Amino acid sequence: MTTPPLSSSVLDLAPVLPVVVVEDVADAVPLARALVAGGLPAIEVTLRTPAALGAIRAIADQVPGAVVGAGTVISPANVADSLAAGARFLVSPGWTDGLLEAMKASGVPFLPGVSTTSEVVALLERGVNEMKFFPAEAAGGTAYLKSLAGPLPQARFCPTGGVGLGNAAAYLALKNVACVGGSWIVPRDAVAAGDWDRVEALAREAAALRDISPSGGTSWGHPQR
Repeated sequence: MTTPPLSSSVLDLAPVLPVVVVEDVADAVPLARALVAGGLPAIEVTLRTPAALGAIRAIADQVPGAVVGAGTVISPANVADSLAAGARFLVSPGWTDGLLEAMKASGVPFLPGVSTTSEVVALLERGVNEMKFFPAEAAGGTAYLKSLAGPLPQARFCPTGGVGLGNAAAYLALKNVACVGGSWIVPRDAVAAGDWDRVEALAREAAALRDISPSGGTSWGHPQR
């Protein structure tokens, strides 16, 4: 399997972006292979553990079908470390001007996090129209995102936080939602047990949500054209 091209939008690769917490680098490659086999090539490895950068490097080097990115990016140093490890996209839970400039300068797609209308407007003002909506359920869920579509139709979102199989379809049905992020595809007990068949099955189930989203892919984390 060849690595999917990443020309303009990671959001086009799959309806669900797995949010992965890796505790042991040895789990990274079989986990990524299971996700790719299940139809989810884009993988967000969060920088929440000491193993994260090693996991990104291992996936980038050994799983050609994967498009691996770094999540929980909260500083310019995180940006630099993620790129050095082989990350092909960046995701942050929030943003500052300094972090945004570092992500823009990285040369890879990025997804800054927002939870308020003012943050969305501020990013649009800075030429960014693809965003992570986080924490999605706590920040207002589908009702909040639907209310943003009227005044801010140019903004597109990847809701993450409290999103699972039970409500993913409701998010994907929104015109301003391009994909959703979640960890339900990689249960901690399945990873701990090395149950990669279960991970692949969950990924396949999530990938089947592809036809629900009416949102066309635009440039993921890129300036508006």
